[in-house]
Amino acid sequence: MTTLIVRLGTTIDARARFVEAGRRALAGKAGKASPSVNFASYEDMHRVLAPSRLAIVKALAGQGPLSIRETARRVGRDVQAVHRDITTLIEAGIIDRTEDGVAFPYDRLHFEYDISAAA
Repeated sequence: MTTLIVRLGTTIDARARFVEAGRRALAGKAGKASPSVNFASYEDMHRVLAPSRLAIVKALAGQGPLSIRETARRVGRDVQAVHRDITTLIEAGIIDRTEDGVAFPYDRLHFEYDISAAA
């Protein structure tokens, strides 16, 4: 089962994970890389992964490539609105555009972040 990990963090956090993975690889202790997407803030994540867009991701999960029209039918929404949402999801790296349509090439999403009290 392939999982897309959704994280909150800065580019510094992402760079640190990348450097650590490089160190492990050089030491011969490399593990399997996990695909992930990073958002700078909870607000950015929520803007991209709003409930209507998560419905699109769910409709695509495990289905292989679907046309935008078929995706819109499955989520019960207007084709133009779904097209706009799909464009946002593609730009964020959540779904892929293929020759046969659009696809969510993972089995599930896993959200990995902490929320703490404001300072």
